Amino acid sequence: MTNRRILVIDDETDIQEVVQLCLEITVGWTVMIASSGTEGLLVAEAEQPNGILLDVMMPDLDGSATFAKLQAKASTRDIPVVLLTAKLQPADRRRFDEIGVKGIIEKPFDPVNLANQIAELLEWEL
Repeated sequence: MTNRRILVIDDETDIQEVVQLCLEITVGWTVMIASSGTEGLLVAEAEQPNGILLDVMMPDLDGSATFAKLQAKASTRDIPVVLLTAKLQPADRRRFDEIGVKGIIEKPFDPVNLANQIAELLEWEL
């Protein structure tokens, strides 16, 4: 198993904890947590994770704005991003595909299959 480093940017502590436990226990990935888009930008630049799991709906800097800022910086634009969202319309899916998001995982997600979903979207071997 390859030790991947995942940054979770989500304002909900319950989601942070579930994701962290799932990924660390099931596949041994290192999980970093950011509770806001602004914090996530700082962590992404400093830590250079292998991937980012980004919540779409957050106060202040939402997932779309956070993604745009990640793409605007040379140091973070190549980090693949998977969105987490509770509300996904077909138009949203098309828009996210067009801007370069690697994939979307809908909430509520299955904790047991979360690592597999991420690995599949990012084309990682488990």
